[in-house]
Amino acid sequence: PMIHADLVQPLSHQITNEAYASQLYLQMCLWAEDRGMPGASAFFRAHVSEEMAHRDRLVDYMIEAGAPIKLQAVPAPEAEYDSLVAIVKGAYEHEQKVTQQIDDLTSLALERRDFNTFNMLQWFVAEQREEIVLFRGIVDYMNLAGFTGAPGDALVNLDRYLQQLASAK
Repeated sequence: PMIHADLVQPLSHQITNEAYASQLYLQMCLWAEDRGMPGASAFFRAHVSEEMAHRDRLVDYMIEAGAPIKLQAVPAPEAEYDSLVAIVKGAYEHEQKVTQQIDDLTSLALERRDFNTFNMLQWFVAEQREEIVLFRGIVDYMNLAGFTGAPGDALVNLDRYLQQLASAK
């Protein structure tokens, strides 16, 4: 087999994690949409398909390798947030968690000398670095603006900033 037996289940689990991330970002998009924040909505909506593409990349790899995939239920994401600040911080924390998941998988692949899987995961390692830099940048922008989450100019500016980021993708 192309994939070490010890990695089949964790890779299947990561497929679920990526599907969850997609649902999480869709829920964040809908939260922003409901509150008249088109920039934040567009920003998080762009991440929905990105996470599905991550899921599909793992699925394709496992199919190529002839490994069985067992899909699991995708948990419902949090739907209630106090503010856009809470959402952005939540997204940043989520990306930190995913980075840890990818690091754990990569570490396991290396320990088991599964170099094909280790090589495939390098793409995810680089992708997570980009995501962390992106979300840390947004958190830094909020802090720089002194934005605490209340309506007003700072919220409008943050929404516009997220719209620019969404347009740049």
